[in-house]
Amino acid sequence: MKIGVPKEIKPQENRIGLTPDSVKTLVSEGHEVIVENNGGFEAGFENDQYTNAGAKIASTAADIFNDADIIVKVKEPQKVEVDMIRENQIIYTYLHLAAAKELTEGLIKSKSVNIAYETVTDDNGRLPLLAPMSAVAGRMSIQAGAHCLEKNQNGRGLLLGGAPGVTGGTVVILGGGVVGENAAVIATGMQAKVHIVDKSETRLKQLVEMFGDKIIPEQSDKIDLPKLVSQADLLVGGVLIPGAEAPKLVTKDMIKRMKRGSVIVDVAIDQGGCVETSKPTTHGEPTYIVDDVVHYCVANMPGGVPRTSTLALNNATLPYLVKLANNGYQKALSEDKNFLAGLNICKGEITYKAVADVFGYTFVDPITALNN
Repeated sequence: MKIGVPKEIKPQENRIGLTPDSVKTLVSEGHEVIVENNGGFEAGFENDQYTNAGAKIASTAADIFNDADIIVKVKEPQKVEVDMIRENQIIYTYLHLAAAKELTEGLIKSKSVNIAYETVTDDNGRLPLLAPMSAVAGRMSIQAGAHCLEKNQNGRGLLLGGAPGVTGGTVVILGGGVVGENAAVIATGMQAKVHIVDKSETRLKQLVEMFGDKIIPEQSDKIDLPKLVSQADLLVGGVLIPGAEAPKLVTKDMIKRMKRGSVIVDVAIDQGGCVETSKPTTHGEPTYIVDDVVHYCVANMPGGVPRTSTLALNNATLPYLVKLANNGYQKALSEDKNFLAGLNICKGEITYKAVADVFGYTFVDPITALNN
């Protein structure tokens, strides 16, 4: 198959869909790989590294979209890219459709085959292609939040880790999944006071086993959430419902009760955010203020560390891509129920129920759509 890798064009997005090592693997399997000129430059991968791995370099994204059977990206296709997608072309990337009605409509119209990294599952119901970027975003959330707490960033002027004789700040992490766990790694390492809120008692016990008394576990149905939010110097939103819009757990009224100069980092913003006052921002202009609370809502946080992120992402996505290229999408998906869970839109039909439900479309069983 011909596999195309365009340069990412979302603002401040510097990752790329494939590393040179991944290209080498695909070429060794007999596939042709086309990479856009300087597509990997910002992530530290040069054109000659791709050509040495066996790739061809294309001058423009249009050359890639016109020629490739599979388009491999990192972020959701932008409007100009959607307009280039061909019928039956396979799009393999993060999509986050539940928060993107216009994109959903465009992909339906294109009659392409769209596989979303973030809804592929494993036998334990986890999300193996989302996990590496959730881990990066979770760790970055504390790094970014600590920076935003500085006075020159309109924060409280508080050092998250405190100082000799001065206690550190209070971090409240909503969600004990991959984002929450990795946020806790950094927050506890900085010696902040860390609360982790989750609805699962089992998950909270696992986190206590990992972190011991460095965290305070909070079961969501047994706490006064408004009170806890009001105590936070840094609030991290790491709540996820796979493929669906994030629930708004933090209301406008809760924001009004937060301390002046406190910080919210809403990692769930890709799925609409779990804070009522959240709206997507960029690495260029990452923050805004509501009721004296700094909001950091960058929708592609891992794009800020593109080399680490690209390497971590490829470790997870490449085995599925090899299967897809070797077997074709119908065979690869129909023989693997976990990979099939990644199919969100297929030839004009929505095949992921949470996306269909949020926009009022008819849900079509993915196997049915594959065989249409």
